[in-house]
Amino acid sequence: MSAVSEQAPANRLRKNSLGVGAITFMVISAAAPLTAVAGGTPLGMLMGNGAGFAGTYLIVTVLLLLFAVGYVAMSRHVGNAGAFYAYAARGLGGFAGGATAIIAILSYNAMQIGVMGLLGAATAGLFAGWGIDLPWWVWSFIAVAIVAVLGYRQVDLSAKILTLLVLCEYIVVLVLDLAILKTGGDSGLSAAPFSWSHIVSGSPAIAILFCFAAFIGFEATTIYAEEARDPKVTIPRATYFSVLLIGVFYMVTAWLMAVGAGVDKLLSALQALQDPTTFLFGLSDRYAGTMLSHAMGILFVSSLFAGVLAFHNAVARYIYVSGREKLLPEAIGVTHSVHQSPHAASVIQSVLAALVIGLFAILGLDPVLALFSWLTNVATLGVIVMMAVASLAVVMYFRANPSAQENALKTTILPGLTFIAFVIIIYLIVINFGSLSGAGGFLGVFLPGLVLIAAVVGLLLAGALKSRDPVAFENLGVPLKD
Repeated sequence: MSAVSEQAPANRLRKNSLGVGAITFMVISAAAPLTAVAGGTPLGMLMGNGAGFAGTYLIVTVLLLLFAVGYVAMSRHVGNAGAFYAYAARGLGGFAGGATAIIAILSYNAMQIGVMGLLGAATAGLFAGWGIDLPWWVWSFIAVAIVAVLGYRQVDLSAKILTLLVLCEYIVVLVLDLAILKTGGDSGLSAAPFSWSHIVSGSPAIAILFCFAAFIGFEATTIYAEEARDPKVTIPRATYFSVLLIGVFYMVTAWLMAVGAGVDKLLSALQALQDPTTFLFGLSDRYAGTMLSHAMGILFVSSLFAGVLAFHNAVARYIYVSGREKLLPEAIGVTHSVHQSPHAASVIQSVLAALVIGLFAILGLDPVLALFSWLTNVATLGVIVMMAVASLAVVMYFRANPSAQENALKTTILPGLTFIAFVIIIYLIVINFGSLSGAGGFLGVFLPGLVLIAAVVGLLLAGALKSRDPVAFENLGVPLKD
């Protein structure tokens, strides 16, 4: 698609409010590092490839770094809070943009609301130990209310809160890492988790999917392009920093978790646990003492809260941009007169989260095995679909705009390779969806099918926009003028 003249300034997000550090911590908090280490990693080891999970983290980190090359190259030319949607629209056309916008809204809503279920359950468990016994949904509704207030206000307020919470998460896990490293673990330090034999043992496909789920959120750096200071520098740096910080942290911690239990004893130790998510806390008791375990229990809840707040911000920006560019009703695409936040979109997301949580509570469905597991797996599938679309969009955008001074490695070769890799991963998710999510029968087909339904809705909305306002359709995803 040829370049289209930039839109005139309209209502817009608060400019120059976020630096590299703020954006990095915003997206790392969406990846919820302590949640991934305490929850996703033991489950990935148990259901996937055991000690080889650390090596799988290394492979996924490298793949996402390769994806980031084309992703950030595109960010220098398409600075729009719609991110994936904007890339698809500018690289593949308005119909692809419309489909991607609705997939994004579905995916980040599903992730945010799904994590709300786990947050409610974890908070209920924490406070029950302190003598306050309330149903999980009470805590989820409290979280919805707090997130609604923060999402309605200036984005830098959320960034400051998330930065503090994420730093605390890293500190407690690093203390445990150092304790295991110092003692040498159960049977001495070993590089076996990175050997090919361990990586391909068990069910490596399921391990790959758990690793990807742990990274979801890093790609959101580009949604803050309109609010970043010097976005052409800030966004690329934040993207690379996010992938490296998340990837190295996960890889090293998974390695030390395996070493701490004993590489050959890991699977039997996990199988013996009634709840595999207690594995990290058991290692903490063994190597660092119960005081650190108690701190982890509290920070596990704050990690989940940080995640839901970060995903709320992501959803609100996708809804806002879709309204601003007339794909959705224009009344949604407005910013607050004081905070310059996407307040209307923020309110919509909060109401939707409350409705879904209320529905699951009324039906008596489990907040973890149903709400969390079902929705977060839908979200993971949706985000990887958008990564595949973005990779292809990068290739097509630079083919249509040869004047953009970027080399072929960044704009064609690496994006092309990552597109193929993501298509394979999408196939693995779809065929393993029931095993991953615990949703069998009709739900095992319907839930991943939601991504396809969202794409069709987006195509229809894009077609309707083209009919009533061809100029707006051609300008989908175009950056605003400064």
